[in-house]
Amino acid sequence: MTDRPYTDDDLRTEAARQHASLTADPDYVGVGEQMEDRHIQSTVIDEDPDFAPEGATWAGALDPEGDGTDVYAEAQRKIHTLINGAANVSEWAVNLGADGLEPSPDVINLDGANGPFVRIHFAFDPAMPVRDRQRFGLALAQAIADNT
Repeated sequence: MTDRPYTDDDLRTEAARQHASLTADPDYVGVGEQMEDRHIQSTVIDEDPDFAPEGATWAGALDPEGDGTDVYAEAQRKIHTLINGAANVSEWAVNLGADGLEPSPDVINLDGANGPFVRIHFAFDPAMPVRDRQRFGLALAQAIADNT
């Protein structure tokens, strides 16, 4: 027993609870404000972090006069809906950070008749080389394919 009235797991649980509450009810107006000067990802030409990205911003592409267009409001509503419908992965995210792991963009999908029914996400130790990460993912995908 430690001299504190909580465990490391208690800290992680509370962090996950607070993380989830921050995304539980996103402010609709705040979503629009955060979009304004952000670049639309599919239009970004150069993502070099040493330079400002080139490409269209949400406001520049959808509301160039800044007078509130229906097309901007539609994108804002869709983004707000996606945030509201997002899976609560707060506990997973907190545990990844606490364990020093970083999420990978790579996933394995097992598809059913109506789309994916299983999706496996990866997180790796930052020191693990990219090639080893890729090998691991490919080996796991092959093992799954061999057994389904």
